[in-house]
Amino acid sequence: MAGVGNPARQIKVAECHDCFTITEIINYEDLGFFEPGAGWRAAQAGETRLGGSLPVNTSGGLKSCGHPIGSSGIRMINNVHDQLLGRAGRMQVPGADMGLAHNLGGPGTVSAVAVLSRP
Repeated sequence: MAGVGNPARQIKVAECHDCFTITEIINYEDLGFFEPGAGWRAAQAGETRLGGSLPVNTSGGLKSCGHPIGSSGIRMINNVHDQLLGRAGRMQVPGADMGLAHNLGGPGTVSAVAVLSRP
């Protein structure tokens, strides 16, 4: 619905639900950032770090920011919003013009994805 045909190229920064390490890696693949089975390789190669091809969780993710149920998604959207406005400080991804926030709820039965961009 957001007009994203190639997430790996169009999304410049993402906040991805990382309640467990494997969850974040699986989400990379489910969101189309990396091919199935290749998410761990991308993380290991530094592609998801600040300065990588697709920085993910520049905020430090749920484990760094905390995970208050119900408000984690808002924090993630705010982090992406700050990236798009160029006010993410040390976490800033240069040239970020489209970002994605992804959150899970319940026992993996609810998922929300927000795509934000600058006009």
